[in-house]
Amino acid sequence: MSGRRPCVAIDGPVAAGKSTIARTVAQKLGYTYIDSGAMYRALAWAAVQDDVPANSTAEASALLARTDIQLIPQPEGGNRVDVNGRDVTAAIRTLEIGQLASRLSEIPGVREQMVARQQEMARGGGVVMEGRDIQTVVLPDAEVKIFLTASAEARARRRWLELKERGEAADVEQILAGVKARDERDTNRAHSPLRAAADAVRVDTSDLSIEEVVAAVLEVVQGRLADSG
Repeated sequence: MSGRRPCVAIDGPVAAGKSTIARTVAQKLGYTYIDSGAMYRALAWAAVQDDVPANSTAEASALLARTDIQLIPQPEGGNRVDVNGRDVTAAIRTLEIGQLASRLSEIPGVREQMVARQQEMARGGGVVMEGRDIQTVVLPDAEVKIFLTASAEARARRRWLELKERGEAADVEQILAGVKARDERDTNRAHSPLRAAADAVRVDTSDLSIEEVVAAVLEVVQGRLADSG
């Protein structure tokens, strides 16, 4: 790698633990954490503000072209998300914004712009980027590729707990149905479907603690660093 710090690409379905794991791994490595999903959520928030419907592909693509989305690293880890200079970090974490972001992410013009932005952010290496097409489309040459997964039931419960901790009312069965619907959209969309790269390391997080998953990912990273040294 010629002294270049590697890129760590982490993908997986909704609520597989990507954000928590990627953020923790980035902290431990001293790398920059990039939450690609937050960028789509930021666009969804902007679409709500501008009354741009999710089925208007031209309007959505044009909206993204004129929207400045910044992921600003925070001392405690994670990213502050700014849209045109406004902090929307908390505002984009609702169930409704997540569902809209999923629909917007299916638009080819939106994905093409997002991929270009994300590739630029990772150009210098030393990043941990997570999402749903990072190891297959955004960073296909990433030195480390991880595909996290878990049962739909385990993921639905995690999302339910997240919403409960934020004081939001939620029904676990409704969330489970949403998780399955999201899986269906993500894996069957024509543009950049969710899948594990051939050289990705798969980690099933269903019955693992955060610490165990982080340790497994770090072991893969250290192995790649040792091989390159």
